[in-house]
Amino acid sequence: MLATLCFIKKRYLCMVKILAMVQYFTEDIKFDYKDKRLTGRWLKAVAEREGRILGPLSVIFCSDPYILGINREYLGHDYYTDIITFDYTEGDKVSGDLFISIDTVRANAVEYGTTFPDELHRVIVHGLLHLIGYDDHTPDDIATMRAKENAALALLEEISRLRSK
Repeated sequence: MLATLCFIKKRYLCMVKILAMVQYFTEDIKFDYKDKRLTGRWLKAVAEREGRILGPLSVIFCSDPYILGINREYLGHDYYTDIITFDYTEGDKVSGDLFISIDTVRANAVEYGTTFPDELHRVIVHGLLHLIGYDDHTPDDIATMRAKENAALALLEEISRLRSK
């Protein structure tokens, strides 16, 4: 994990206290994420609902080949995934790197019959929930994770509604 942290620090961590410490990057793709400010407020609110403080969080949008390389190198897994989370949380301060494959998120949106933005938001909050301590290995874990994701997505809708008034 130390090698990962050093890699991430060199490439991504020039932390400036903006957007609740959430920063967005791309690797190996062109992708313009437009909901940065709203997402930062939302993730901060989700963390606070869980009794946590949102610390430095990097969201790195990438391609399937890029995330596969990370999965192989750092986790020893030889498959594609929608998100890989590196956890740097200390105490109540949630911190980490979320590598998100835009290719897989787009495919999953089609497969699950949802929109790309909705699936992307689900994946982003899924990563945050992992940093908070939720897991998805057992059926009970998965049910809890889905319930937390759904509650967080409802909160996003509420924040969006309030913002547009």
